[in-house]
Amino acid sequence: MKFKQITLFTNSKGFAEFGEQYVELNQGSEQARLSMLMQSGGYQLRHSPVGFQSEFHVSTYPQWVFILSGQMQIGLQDGSSKTFSPGEHFYSNDLLPNGATFDSKIHGHWSKQVGDSPLVTLFVRG
Repeated sequence: MKFKQITLFTNSKGFAEFGEQYVELNQGSEQARLSMLMQSGGYQLRHSPVGFQSEFHVSTYPQWVFILSGQMQIGLQDGSSKTFSPGEHFYSNDLLPNGATFDSKIHGHWSKQVGDSPLVTLFVRG
């Protein structure tokens, strides 16, 4: 059994891209499958009001993003986007490539609150 992990990462050309990875759930029992224990570097909660939208930016640290309430849309340089709802998540790992200087026409993603409810997220550093 595997856990599907949506990942936001920086491709070899420096652009943010969505991908999928799978985490093995090979521990625990038949009633409660678990992955191996993963390290984390702490967590943060964020409240974003209705109308929030960021500029293009890269992730400062690899981190899991869990949507607790509201909806979050993530947009990429190629014009594509994904919207995440409560109970959904993604792994944000679109870091600035080594040696690169941030260019808002190449690097990163934007995020915004969608709908009529504030966005509440949980960030867990990887």
